[in-house]
Amino acid sequence: MTPFIRLHPADDVVIARSQLVGGAQVEDFAVRGLIPAGHKVATHAIAAGEPVRRYNQIIGFASRPIAAGEHVHTHNLDMGPDKGDFARDYAFGADVKPTPAKREATFMGIKRADGRVATRNYIGVLTSVNCSATAARAIADHFSRKTNPSALAAFPNVDGIVALTHGTGCGMDTQGMGMQILERTLTGYATHPNFAGVLVVGLGCEANQINAWLATGHLAEGENFRTFNIQDTGGTRKTVDKGIALINEMLPRANAVKREPCSAAHITIGLQCGGSDGYSGISANPALGAAVDLLVAHGGTAILSETPEVYGAEHLLTRRAVKREVGQKLVDRIRWWEHYTEINEGEMNNNPSPGNKAGGLTTILEKSLGAVAKGGTSNLEAVYEYAEPVTAHGFVYMDTPGYDPVSATGQVAGGANVICFTTGRGSAYGCAPSPSLKLATNSALWKRQEEDMDINCGEIVDGTASIQEMGQRIFELVLATASGEPSKSEKHGYGQNEFVPWQVGAVM
Repeated sequence: MTPFIRLHPADDVVIARSQLVGGAQVEDFAVRGLIPAGHKVATHAIAAGEPVRRYNQIIGFASRPIAAGEHVHTHNLDMGPDKGDFARDYAFGADVKPTPAKREATFMGIKRADGRVATRNYIGVLTSVNCSATAARAIADHFSRKTNPSALAAFPNVDGIVALTHGTGCGMDTQGMGMQILERTLTGYATHPNFAGVLVVGLGCEANQINAWLATGHLAEGENFRTFNIQDTGGTRKTVDKGIALINEMLPRANAVKREPCSAAHITIGLQCGGSDGYSGISANPALGAAVDLLVAHGGTAILSETPEVYGAEHLLTRRAVKREVGQKLVDRIRWWEHYTEINEGEMNNNPSPGNKAGGLTTILEKSLGAVAKGGTSNLEAVYEYAEPVTAHGFVYMDTPGYDPVSATGQVAGGANVICFTTGRGSAYGCAPSPSLKLATNSALWKRQEEDMDINCGEIVDGTASIQEMGQRIFELVLATASGEPSKSEKHGYGQNEFVPWQVGAVM
């Protein structure tokens, strides 16, 4: 096995499979100095200002002359004088493929009365505003299987009571974009099939009035969907008591479910990457992409997101758009982000993070080219704004920030009932009410943080598994998890604190 990885014959760099020392022979040149694992080595001399390619795509421009065998990173590679604003061929629809032959697979799901299928069976406590967060948490805490196991002892089919609180809901324009996003997000969670019942707790005087939100979301109270305010109830203690009583009424109905065989077409995966490294685009991301192609062939849906982390690679997605307007909508969202970062005195290359760079990623262009690999090769069927309901089947895109909790919150609001999260630096992310699977990009991470990782895609780097083999294993793990097998993050109790709706606009 070679000590390096070449991704494309036309690339200007190769990737160190493990740490390389000065003098080590790589292809027909000698390494200059120490090259950390996952980092890039120049395969030939590169003049200042010349583009540098990985995946046969531009990942940046040499900021000074680079010699063959030299470490290529932040000290000699940047976005160029135009900050990455070079021409890209969007070629809308050029790579659209015929629809794959339909395949059949099943998982043990929970069928709801309206025909939708759940992968989990929670009762949720949502809040209209941060001011009611403490009361909502107290209600959910009463039903904790750790501190009060008797509360749910008679309801084994209920996965738990989770309070999903947030830091906004007031001090904002009641008609603005921020409020629209919050209302969409709360509506998506209130109607999520993984919730058998939902309780909404407000304060009473907030900008996000519950009645206005219900009208906007076309929601109506029922026996498994109840709302009330602290001010109307008469204070915190009375609110907590009322919430406990209402959930006790829901529990017998929520418990009256059983798992049964359901088509994999009912699975919707939210695709995430966090704590990425130089191996992300080599192992876990393309392996997850292979699993996405399998899911799509079985009629399921996968949601790619994190728009700041597809920046510079969006042309690879527009080529797969089934209609020009689908691809154009993605380009329009890219332009929105360029404007949004500019008016906030930032730039798109503020991403990657310090941890990403320590793992071998240098520019957002490089990070994005690896990130889009999570989406496999299937056609791009639709593009959605944050937290919009995902109604199309197949591979779709949702515009979200790159910050993982915010991005995944939008995907779950859109209908994701499983999250697949690749990581190279390490993550302990979990998500409720949808289970989250974490895919390690390298074996060193797997060994170090195995208690948080669900599968080791580092075997691809090690040469012991192919991308397609790992994709099949991921797909099978998704089916098992959707059937009720707990993920590592669920075993640790993650999920309540990771509900983070995207907060846009002025805080007033």
